[in-house]
Amino acid sequence: MHSSREQYARVIDASSLTAWRKSTYSAGESGDCLEVSDAHREVGIPVRDSKNPHGPAVLFGAPAWQAFVTYLSR
Repeated sequence: MHSSREQYARVIDASSLTAWRKSTYSAGESGDCLEVSDAHREVGIPVRDSKNPHGPAVLFGAPAWQAFVTYLSR
């Protein structure tokens, strides 16, 4: 059992989610790309490695994702 501070969602196979797009913060031509999906905001913001589309996705809550994006845009 997890405490209330350890609440999370897990997606084992990220290809089961839809509407993936390359993150604007990915490293262009190097092949190191993150993909995000905006289609699941009610659950969280899923993020996956574009080189492993059937691998896991990390789900960020909307406030955590916004804080991350804000930090990157500094």
